[in-house]
Amino acid sequence: TEDLGYMRWNDSKKACADLGDGWRLPTKDELNLLYENKEKIGGFAKRYYWSSTESDNNFAWNQGFYIGNQVNFYKTNFYYVRAVRAF
Repeated sequence: TEDLGYMRWNDSKKACADLGDGWRLPTKDELNLLYENKEKIGGFAKRYYWSSTESDNNFAWNQGFYIGNQVNFYKTNFYYVRAVRAF
């Protein structure tokens, strides 16, 4: 995984794709898996991270890395981004 900082949802999708072949924003299920393994992986802030999973045109799911909750937020809000890719 690659930590990309703090940005809006649309910018987060582009930033992941700009990393190159196969990099993308994780789904909400993948983010939950990252949360469950955060101690092994390391490098996560105790903040919310964007997922690629949309609930509609205005909202997308986030994963909290403090208590593990998943929440819908406006795509125009700023949250953290962690890119993933298949290996």
